[in-house]
Amino acid sequence: LAALSDFLDFSKEPKSLLEKFLYAAAFSPRPSGELLRLVLDKLDGKQLAPEVQETGIVAMGSLVGKLCQQKLCGLQQEVEHGVETILRGLRGAKEESEVVIYLLALGNAVLPETIPTLLDHAEEGPATITTAAISALQRFPAQHISGKVKRAMRRIFHEKRKSYEKACRLAAAEILLDNEPLPMDVINILLAANELETETATFLLLKVQNSLRADYHPARKIMKDIMRDPRINNYNFFSKAGISSSFSGPLTVTRDLLSTFGLDLLFLEGGFLRKSVSDFSLLSHGQQLRAAQVTIEAQGMESMLGENVLEGEEEPELMAGMSAIFFDVQLRPIVFFQGYTDLMAKVLLSSGEPTSVVKGNLLLMDHHQVIPLQSGFQVAIKLQGGLGLDISADMDVSIWEQELKTSISTRGSLAIDFQAELDAPFLQATLRSQTELETSIQFDTILKFSSSPVLMCLQLKEEQIPYR
Repeated sequence: LAALSDFLDFSKEPKSLLEKFLYAAAFSPRPSGELLRLVLDKLDGKQLAPEVQETGIVAMGSLVGKLCQQKLCGLQQEVEHGVETILRGLRGAKEESEVVIYLLALGNAVLPETIPTLLDHAEEGPATITTAAISALQRFPAQHISGKVKRAMRRIFHEKRKSYEKACRLAAAEILLDNEPLPMDVINILLAANELETETATFLLLKVQNSLRADYHPARKIMKDIMRDPRINNYNFFSKAGISSSFSGPLTVTRDLLSTFGLDLLFLEGGFLRKSVSDFSLLSHGQQLRAAQVTIEAQGMESMLGENVLEGEEEPELMAGMSAIFFDVQLRPIVFFQGYTDLMAKVLLSSGEPTSVVKGNLLLMDHHQVIPLQSGFQVAIKLQGGLGLDISADMDVSIWEQELKTSISTRGSLAIDFQAELDAPFLQATLRSQTELETSIQFDTILKFSSSPVLMCLQLKEEQIPYR
């Protein structure tokens, strides 16, 4: 760390190298207080490129969260300094994009004492800030989703104080459904779905039906009880004919591990893709790890297509972007374009090269343990796990052909090396096991909006997974 500190000059080094260092820090399996201090020192009060500054803030949140998991909150000065730096930055942020980054950093930190701050921003902020605050709250385990949090989510979903953008309302409903839901909440969400426009209602009802199908879903038992009521479980309720969809199902099921894949697609009434979320999660012994979640959002497209915004809703700014969570670390969001002028510039000056979201090798596990045996001998156990990851995204808008293409490419390989060694004066024995897994997934969407309804093609391509 001392050598890194001397070598890294944040005012001169290329952005790619600095981002690589910051992400390496964010993904570190057992970071130290010294590593957090190094990151804080390098970011403190310097004029940095926006990408480096934003990556540094989300990395700081991840480091604070992991140090607190090691029970070092309150014991190490750096952790307190890290939390205060994020909260001070949030209070002083002027631009919406700055506020969003600090909220995402709080989502990485997952500190229960920051929940009131997140709730304030979720209820009072404009659409982008509300979305970021709710997504940060979704990172918290069920025991921290208290009655106060649920009351706030009800106010957002049922629009008790003001109107909210549909994606924000749906995210609030998800928190209510995914965290030990009350039967009354589920019934009220189902009743409200009858009043929503077709696409939003379709998406919400599919979310509810998913919880019925999945054995591991926390709402399954409550849903089964509610579905016995014919006033709710009937054709009138569940016959929404929108094209939005929500699906989740198991990929791998063993005695110790369940891995799931989920795909959410929310469309606008005119058929334009508003939001897509692909999610890979691992569940083991009551613990959940979000291995990968990639979200693509497009907003403000209604005005481009000549559609009217619903009464009471603010007209959102034209924007398309992407955000990703890997191994429970939220990365810096990528903006494809913001505003009509930016869109035109990107269309005319497009390089055709995909945007790299994250690329590198990450050490996920690093465990060393010495076990004394009853015979007096000792066994040394070493376990290391590394992940190679390359994720890129591309968005191509053709005004002339009235076509939009998006493509997310995810390539990853996981290597685990296990070694147990018995070392005695007259005997040496070693047991070694190596496991490798490679995977590649590509998700493409093509939309033609030259006619109404919009024509759309979705492709999910998965290559053979070699396992050695």
